[in-house]
Amino acid sequence: MLDRVFANCTVDPLGKMQFAVNVEGVAPYDHRRVYTVKATSEDDAAWQGLRLFEDEMLCLHDADPKDD
Repeated sequence: MLDRVFANCTVDPLGKMQFAVNVEGVAPYDHRRVYTVKATSEDDAAWQGLRLFEDEMLCLHDADPKDD
């Protein structure tokens, strides 16, 4: 089954094509992360931050012991 990670993000420009991407997930991935990314636009930075968050959350989820 394919897991879906739902999250919202905001992007703050830092200058020189650097952006701070604040990502807040929705349960069961209700974590908050801030990523600094290099991107050509705020939209690109948002997508990069969301992808990083998704990858991290799915790795955390896979690492949790499963109940059988």
